[in-house]
Amino acid sequence: MSWDFALILFVALVATGIVWCLDVFRLRARRVARAEQAAEACRNNAAGLDEAALREACAQAYERAARPPWWIEYGVSFFPVILFVFVLRSFVVEPFRIPSGSMLPTLENGDLILVNKFQYGIRLPVIDRKVIDIGSPRRGDVVVFRYPVDPDVDYIKRVVGLPGDVIEYRNKILTVNGQEVPRERDGDYYEPDRAVYVGQYRERLGEVSHRILLNENSPQDLMPIVRFPGYGQCAYSGGGVRCTVPPGHYFMMGDNRDNSLDSRYWGFVPDANIVGRAFFIWMNFGSPSRIGGFD
Repeated sequence: MSWDFALILFVALVATGIVWCLDVFRLRARRVARAEQAAEACRNNAAGLDEAALREACAQAYERAARPPWWIEYGVSFFPVILFVFVLRSFVVEPFRIPSGSMLPTLENGDLILVNKFQYGIRLPVIDRKVIDIGSPRRGDVVVFRYPVDPDVDYIKRVVGLPGDVIEYRNKILTVNGQEVPRERDGDYYEPDRAVYVGQYRERLGEVSHRILLNENSPQDLMPIVRFPGYGQCAYSGGGVRCTVPPGHYFMMGDNRDNSLDSRYWGFVPDANIVGRAFFIWMNFGSPSRIGGFD
């Protein structure tokens, strides 16, 4: 979906850019010359008019001759707007809408968020190829990426495993490189999608402290939904999974641990699929007070 919009925006930019260039470098000068000729002809054939009437008639003749066709007028008007949106969306920030509750309690269904497009490197628009490497995702970052199973769909999850990490999730306990990720109980959370109260915990991944939802008493069978690339790097057994993250890939999980379809089920996210780091909620029409940053 995001690719389709990026392609449409790029095509619109090219089309209006061509019109703008044609107008600036060729057509505008022709219109001015034609308008001056029309005004001169008006002055030469305006017998019987007083000075004020002559001036008005010739001004109208000049304006009619100088007026561009509708396609030039619209193209020239829209080009700077489309250029601004294209540059902003491709290289600076891009808006996204949260479509589900898989990132509760950090992000709610309906949150409108901003994603930093340059923090992990500059990528060429449309083809999405990285040309300048600025940085890489860190453990604990909330990241938007193209779903490996269907790259036309954008997903948002939290980075749990970096390239080379050994990630294990068993009996609702997350370990990274053999070390249990610390968490402590932080009350209960009402999950609106399922109309139930769920245990809320404060978890620390790397330098990031954030909240997760978890029901320690409910069963959770972890089985792959597809035979994903790097499947041999994972071992499923006893309702748990242990994976070694391949080079250039990341292991993603939702903060709503019992209600998130993530790397535990469909595998690793290649670096090429990374869109950017989510960092700000700019609106939620159902809950305007949620505006602000998040961990």
